[in-house]
Amino acid sequence: MKKVFLIIGVIVLISIVIVLSTLKNNNTITTVSKIYKNSELFTTKDLEQNVNTTNATKYTVSDGENINITSEGVYVISGTAKNVTIYIEAGDTDKVQIVLENTSITNETMPVIYIKTADKVFITSNGSNTLKVTGTFVKDESNNLNAVIFSKQDITLNGEGTLNIESSQNGITGKDDIKITGGTYNIKSSAVAIRANDSIRIADGILNINAGTDGLHAENSSDDTKGYVFIAKGNIEIDATDDCIHGTSVVQIDDGTLFLNGAEGIEGTYVQINGGNLSINATGDGINAGSKSESYKVTIEITGGEITIVMADGDTDGIDANGDIIISGGTINVTGNSTFDYDGTATFTGGTIIVNGNKVDTIPNSATGQN
Repeated sequence: MKKVFLIIGVIVLISIVIVLSTLKNNNTITTVSKIYKNSELFTTKDLEQNVNTTNATKYTVSDGENINITSEGVYVISGTAKNVTIYIEAGDTDKVQIVLENTSITNETMPVIYIKTADKVFITSNGSNTLKVTGTFVKDESNNLNAVIFSKQDITLNGEGTLNIESSQNGITGKDDIKITGGTYNIKSSAVAIRANDSIRIADGILNINAGTDGLHAENSSDDTKGYVFIAKGNIEIDATDDCIHGTSVVQIDDGTLFLNGAEGIEGTYVQINGGNLSINATGDGINAGSKSESYKVTIEITGGEITIVMADGDTDGIDANGDIIISGGTINVTGNSTFDYDGTATFTGGTIIVNGNKVDTIPNSATGQN
């Protein structure tokens, strides 16, 4: 009797193994190894969109009168003025929260918000706010002050209001991390809209960007493990002269609705798209992976999402990897003369690929005349 049960058990075990193997081969089971995890990139305070201003220090801006913040706390800024800079020079452990409440400031040569020292600064938008710099930025000490919001520390932008930024150079420059977790941002810049050294992290929000060079740009010349762009979700529309999204190490998109129009849609060393709805119109490459960081293998990996890429005529590529392409899910619809181009290997284990209106079973390669 024991032998019978043993034989039955072995048969059941073999059957389970066969079923699991079949499911795996049919791509029913998909394991995605994300480079960055949303829960590890944002704190609870980052994600809070409302702030208690009961005990806040309140300022009404006046022409030519700067505001100096030197300690931890909540500061509410309101009113309309010209040539006002909000300086933050707090202690290394101080957390400072700036609440913009229907504020309008237009400067000629200096940032509207200049963050020198603090542990971290939160910029919360309530109501409708407008910050502008119209002239040529001046240099301060050893810093090239090139943005309406210029920060040497970590900053988080949140809130339920709107922040309009217009700049003769960059919209926002951060020497460390820039996080956006909520609110609406309309940014028009002659150069980069948002530039960070370490990372640009977007948890949620609405971004409408018109950039003279790049839309989102993260680059760290001294540490090539940094300089990444992470998008958890949000509604993002970027019109850029150069790259819409540029991360020298990694660009990771987990969800969201993105409309990208530029010379290149997305550029990085390792580009990973796990979800979302992306529409890309490009005159160079739609999605490009090149060797900009030695810490990551040059790869474009798509595990999910709805991706539509429309390329201009000429020497352009819809998806171009100077390394490998891995597709295990999602729907990729590419229209153009050269839809895929890769120098390494191409792995297609799941999802749907449509090339110029036709569904294909393999990833074509224009480099070998297969497109």
